[in-house]
Amino acid sequence: MEYRRFNNTIVARIDRGEEILAQIKELALKENIKFAHVSALGETNDFTVGVYKVDEKKYYKNHFVGDFEIVSLTGTINTMNHEFYTHIHMSAGNDSGEVFGGHLNEAVVSATCEMVITIIDGEVERFLDDETGLNLFLF
Repeated sequence: MEYRRFNNTIVARIDRGEEILAQIKELALKENIKFAHVSALGETNDFTVGVYKVDEKKYYKNHFVGDFEIVSLTGTINTMNHEFYTHIHMSAGNDSGEVFGGHLNEAVVSATCEMVITIIDGEVERFLDDETGLNLFLF
């Protein structure tokens, strides 16, 4: 991964073979990012996304292998218990135009991933909500 910072905006290139969430974490820790918005596009050939069922308080994972365009990757970097935390969703389309997506668990870049991180001045923690079983924003 390579990146350049412009005040509160970071433009990054995640390279072939690198895992997206691992690169986001590395960059966030290096730049001491506590709260930010993340958006990206690119290509992946191996990714896992999940769908959360609130009534079961459980994620169901879907794993995909093949040639996919990342048509949308969006989410946040923030903290939980004052430690790095990220919540990212991703959608990716195949060569038939079918799109699959959900909560991002893992995605390996097959060509490139172009990412923009907009750093927000401040910090928003998360807490485990017993009712939903999710880590929600704490205000």
